[in-house]
Amino acid sequence: MAKRKSSGISSWPESERPRERLLSQGPHMLTDAELIAILLRTGYAGTNAVELARQLLGRFGTLRAMVRAPASALLCVKGLKAAKAAQLSVAMEIARRASMPQTEKPIFLKSTISAVQYFQAELEGLLEEHFRVAFLNRQGRLLGDALIATGTIDSVHPPIRLIIERALQLKASALIAAHNHPSGKAEPSDSDKILTRDLIAACHPIGLSVLDHVIVTDEMNFSFADKGLLDELALETLSPTPRSGKRS
Repeated sequence: MAKRKSSGISSWPESERPRERLLSQGPHMLTDAELIAILLRTGYAGTNAVELARQLLGRFGTLRAMVRAPASALLCVKGLKAAKAAQLSVAMEIARRASMPQTEKPIFLKSTISAVQYFQAELEGLLEEHFRVAFLNRQGRLLGDALIATGTIDSVHPPIRLIIERALQLKASALIAAHNHPSGKAEPSDSDKILTRDLIAACHPIGLSVLDHVIVTDEMNFSFADKGLLDELALETLSPTPRSGKRS
């Protein structure tokens, strides 16, 4: 069978068009590319929506990775302008929120295990670094969770001012920071340590405790608190500077 040349989906037989197939057969009968194509609606010159959807999947590797990609990454794909990227991002965020457990029970993050499990659901499988912060009350109850920055900490220093502002808004007593390492290596970089030190220094004057900084990968994790690194950085940051000269 000869391969169909690229053409608009509207020129296809109705039985092959993704939207018509969805309505007649159900969404479960469509491929990932066809589902994405319905959201895209159109492609660009010489490339229809299904082909553009296939290019998207090819770029990100899997549907899951594409769903977790930030809008800035979508904008790097040829044929995706701001409107299409925003439309995809909104649809993906709706799907993500709909998949989250609906429960009235409060979430408590009182241990490294609970923090890692919580952040893994948010950070696992991402292609670039995401820096998130969970804000807690004195009992360890989660008050809110915010995405502070995307991109490597080496190149994009997460704005600590935003973290402090959000903590004050939520009246938080403590926080746990977390970010992922797409490379799979869980060991903290020098930039990770500097950021943690600066965060401790900024939080201390307002009585906000930094309980941990967790690094998440698909295979392993790292806890600043469990490794004793958090205490080392706190001691380095908060210890008074020795004065020179003799005491009288």
